[in-house]
Amino acid sequence: MTNNATHLKHGRRDFLKGLGAASAAVVGATTLPGKALATATDRKPRYGMLIDTRKCVGCHACSVSCRSENNVPMGKHRSWVEYIEKGTFPDVSLNFLPRLCNQCSEPQCVSVCPANATHIRDDGIVVIDPDTCIGCKYCIQACPYDARFLNPETGAADKCDFCVDRLAQGMEPACVASCFNKARIFGDLNDPDSGISRMIASNAVSVLRPEMGTKPNVFYIGIDYADEHDIRFQKQYIRVTTHRDGNARR
Repeated sequence: MTNNATHLKHGRRDFLKGLGAASAAVVGATTLPGKALATATDRKPRYGMLIDTRKCVGCHACSVSCRSENNVPMGKHRSWVEYIEKGTFPDVSLNFLPRLCNQCSEPQCVSVCPANATHIRDDGIVVIDPDTCIGCKYCIQACPYDARFLNPETGAADKCDFCVDRLAQGMEPACVASCFNKARIFGDLNDPDSGISRMIASNAVSVLRPEMGTKPNVFYIGIDYADEHDIRFQKQYIRVTTHRDGNARR
């Protein structure tokens, strides 16, 4: 059994015990570490996230807290967790892959927006102005990570924005605050002393679909991005459950 499977056995027991505390953390005043909160500095922050899939147990606390914090409509997702089953019996594995907007430094969604509703903030976070968005869906089609959706309540494109309202109050994104196993680290990538920078410097990290050239600011440790349609995996069992509409991966 893989390490993730072992984490699943013990981690879910701990999760059930601490569910109340995890929920409270979402609405509590969990503050950002170190220099991430600095306002008077010559250096502008560039926010990013590191997800250690070795610690993820697939509990979905991140996606649930995200939905609650951001009033995400039912059937839509700003954050989700994929289950990846792979291998040939008895050598099989189960891995968990948390997904969200990759907050790219060179996002394709920005360049295709005819209304300039999508833009990159000074801190590197890609945001959408719902009042400017015309609902054309160009950005949804352009995103190589399937991270955007059309909000049926606002008629505008929607996605993860690292909980910018919480950041303005000095708090971490809801998904980070609710992760009981500390699989997510959020912080300033421009600060070499931040927790996320130190973890990236001391571990082998990867990003999703690097061949797209979007330069994501969401990094992973121990990632398994196997695709059941990839010709390299046609001779072995592989199943990807996205926990999204139709359970399909683009």
